[in-house]
Amino acid sequence: MAAANSSSVTEFILAGLTDQPGLQLPLFFLFLGFYLVTVVGNLGLITLIGLNTHLHIPMYFFLFNLSFIDFSFSTTIVPKMLVSFVLQKNLISYPGCIAQLFFFCFFVFSESFILSAMAYDRYVAICKPLLYTVTMSPQVCLLLLLGVYGMGIFGAVAHTGNILILSFCADNLVNHYMCDILPLLELSCNGSYINILVVFIVVTIGIGLPIAAIFISYGFILYSIFHMSSTEGRSKAFSTCSSHIIAVSLFFGSGAFMYLKPPSILPLDQGKVSSLFYTIVVPMLNPLIYSLRNKDVKFAVKKTLGKLTLS
Repeated sequence: MAAANSSSVTEFILAGLTDQPGLQLPLFFLFLGFYLVTVVGNLGLITLIGLNTHLHIPMYFFLFNLSFIDFSFSTTIVPKMLVSFVLQKNLISYPGCIAQLFFFCFFVFSESFILSAMAYDRYVAICKPLLYTVTMSPQVCLLLLLGVYGMGIFGAVAHTGNILILSFCADNLVNHYMCDILPLLELSCNGSYINILVVFIVVTIGIGLPIAAIFISYGFILYSIFHMSSTEGRSKAFSTCSSHIIAVSLFFGSGAFMYLKPPSILPLDQGKVSSLFYTIVVPMLNPLIYSLRNKDVKFAVKKTLGKLTLS
């Protein structure tokens, strides 16, 4: 077995979100509801963008991929989490745990970098509108997307490799609702400060580089907005960016709170609550943020519903 070389543990028990019996069923239905909204919202946005040709522009190309990432990200975590609310022991095999960790890291990193690609797209649209078509050509968009998923693979391989070299001797109770990095590090019998340092460095790259790109993009955007003579132009530019700013704040805020603080400051039980935001709440809210605040998406919904009614 894959685990035999490095570990005597062949399966883990996921502790779940809470051990209070009275909360299990209400939380099951709550998070099932969250997951259904996430699936419908993200798959709905993917379908809308695919069906409506007026949305086939760079902004919605990246939004299409953000919805795909959010849907996949949530599906990696939530179904297994729901099991913990209905079973006494939520077991996951060692290979299954490593696979969940890999895809979790892949989608977290991908989301970080797709948000920075979207910030660059907004920068070009507002600061260089006359060059937008050339600068954001299909080839450039594809290269940016390759970079996004390339960094996703980097984050997944780095974090998963860091866990694979660890041994798990006896205790197999993971104090979380998923196979996350810090709970597995805490559980290992040969983890060292080097493993924690690797986590900190990789997470800093995954959060630091996108945040730097986003801040630089918005620095130029704000400079351009404040130099616009038209109040209407300013209002339109702010409106264009507002959805993205909300999505960025929710995702990076909760992620940084979880990973860029020492465990002594943020105990794992508090970390579970923090990680709920970027693993469950953010993927659910993103399609709502982008659809409720976006005239193009609202128009696409009406158009698509109109076609379905006529047919």
